[in-house]
Amino acid sequence: MIKQLRPAVTVFAVLTLVCGVLYPLAVTGIGAAAFPAQAAGSLVTVNGKVVGSALIGQAFTSPQYFWGRPSATAPMPNNAAGSGGSNLGPNNPALLDAVKGRIEALRAADPGNTAAIPVDLVTASASGLDPEISVAAARYQAGRIASARKISREQVLALVERETRPQWLGFFGEARVNVLALNLALERAQAHG
Repeated sequence: MIKQLRPAVTVFAVLTLVCGVLYPLAVTGIGAAAFPAQAAGSLVTVNGKVVGSALIGQAFTSPQYFWGRPSATAPMPNNAAGSGGSNLGPNNPALLDAVKGRIEALRAADPGNTAAIPVDLVTASASGLDPEISVAAARYQAGRIASARKISREQVLALVERETRPQWLGFFGEARVNVLALNLALERAQAHG
């Protein structure tokens, strides 16, 4: 029995050391050396202060800012420690009520806007952490933001255009806009304008 136990314990100890200590240290070190910003969380700073991450959405609610995609994470929106969707199916009354509530909130925030509301403004993603919205979702909000900031809609749309990121490699995914980057661009434009 002891003859069988010793090799098992030795293999367990060696694999624990290799897979549980050495490999994670090596990957962390390589990541930090090759991609320092990404390994540190893709943090965004303004005047030396961290204001967010380029990879995790934030819940902007003021009418003068672009709003991101709704988040179903708990106990708060965009909770990176509890990433996940709501798991509500398309026929679930709770999902339908949530979407109706989001539509009402968007209409109340911009009553003159009769355009169709882009789906990503009323439905949460599977992760609940999306930092980006579609270009259509950004354009939909331009009138509300222009009115709240007392600038022209064209100025807001120009910022949307400037901050739009194209499809990856020209055909993967869709063009998109990072909400934090767009809101920071709004702040810079007003500070200099």
